[in-house]
Amino acid sequence: MLKQKKIFTVFLVILNVVFFVLPVNSYAYESRHSFGNSNNKKTIAILTSGGDSPGMNAVIRAFTKTAISMGMKVIGIRHGYEGLLNKDFIELDLETVSGISCLGGTILHSSRSKEFNTPEGVKKAADICNEYGIDGIAVIGGDGSFRGARDLTNAGISCIGIPGTIDNDIKCTDYTIGFDTAMNTALELIDRIRDTSKSHDRCFVIEVMGLRCGDIALQTGLASEANVILVPEIEYDFQKDVIDRIKAAKLNGESHFIVIVGEGVGGVSKISKHFEIAEDIQAETGIETRYLVFGHLQRGGAPTIKDRIVASKMGIHAAKILNEGKENRVIAQKNGKIIDIDITEALEMDRPFNYELYDEALILGQ
Repeated sequence: MLKQKKIFTVFLVILNVVFFVLPVNSYAYESRHSFGNSNNKKTIAILTSGGDSPGMNAVIRAFTKTAISMGMKVIGIRHGYEGLLNKDFIELDLETVSGISCLGGTILHSSRSKEFNTPEGVKKAADICNEYGIDGIAVIGGDGSFRGARDLTNAGISCIGIPGTIDNDIKCTDYTIGFDTAMNTALELIDRIRDTSKSHDRCFVIEVMGLRCGDIALQTGLASEANVILVPEIEYDFQKDVIDRIKAAKLNGESHFIVIVGEGVGGVSKISKHFEIAEDIQAETGIETRYLVFGHLQRGGAPTIKDRIVASKMGIHAAKILNEGKENRVIAQKNGKIIDIDITEALEMDRPFNYELYDEALILGQ
């Protein structure tokens, strides 16, 4: 009897393996290796690289839905180029991308990859794309991400760049996804700080993001009625551009003061050292001065309607041109229209600073 029970137990184990374990393992293998050339469908992928920005998920949704409507299969590459090298893939469908436009960050996650920045890394990535039948990739990110897309295109994989960065610092486009949300986040925080500044007759020095581009500092400074706005594009004189302006505002009846500083002011060596400006203001004027860094607070949160709409339009355009077989292109917004231009040309462009708006902001901040 005991022997019969043992035989029956072994039989049940074998049945479990045959009907449950093996099918699951087989499905996992197929799900990884059947992305490309399924029923002769074109397969394209999308990834997010570098710093996250509000609106990236709206791009992913629009790109996926547009591609599927044109009969293509869409693969999400998680954790950027690093995920590509690690074969971290997921198939995106209509259900996967439903309801994600309102979310901040990126559902595909992001990272930076040292390995991909080598010729060997790029070749490995191209080989993986060929192995999985991936015909093209949309890359959401900034200039560094676009250089990766260009290198991957040169290795034989069609790539399209989509500008996603809160700094608005990509030279080829008037607007980058996430910029409007970041500005509104910063503006809300500045408005709250002004209440405290006014209550205690203090000066606040506030550092906002923008390593090479002062657009966040300029536009939030103008909108928040800042007394002083310092941007990376313009070298400043501390006495003339800071102290004299605060003293003039005080003579005009101001009792509290706001100084907005872009993080790139003074060069890389000065990042996170702008507290020195606050210390010097207090020493020169006798006004109690505080220093704040908004930092990554500006990256998070639900995207504004502007970011959702621009992101959606760019995602649609990217899917369309990949379907047409275009490669080595960057999606851009110029004069309100969504266009695409050559990546190499885009990376070599000069980005003009809006000096006229800067002068107007200084007049309003008196």
